[in-house]
Amino acid sequence: MEFENNRPIWLQIYDSICDRILSGDLAQGGRIPSVREYGADIGVNPNTVMRTYEKLTADGIIFNRRGIGYFAADDAKETIAKAQRKSFMENELPAFLRRMRLLGISPSDINFEQ
Repeated sequence: MEFENNRPIWLQIYDSICDRILSGDLAQGGRIPSVREYGADIGVNPNTVMRTYEKLTADGIIFNRRGIGYFAADDAKETIAKAQRKSFMENELPAFLRRMRLLGISPSDINFEQ
């Protein structure tokens, strides 16, 4: 995994795990790699992965079965999609629409078939 310099690594890992759940690479209800295993796989300190897992747990995306490991929640896709839609609508879409207005681009100018 390659990391950007302008964002904390643990947040980039958070986004990566969410993307993997949304894509089906990590199954809902399925086991996810342990903190140490995932840290070794992506080349980061296990404490960084632990911070990510704590946030994912707090957000209801994963859960820990004591002594067994971490698992993606049964409704993880729905939880992630809902949070990401809200973030998109509040943060990205207004800037996008503002940029469209400044450039004189109307919705009919957009080709969704690309």
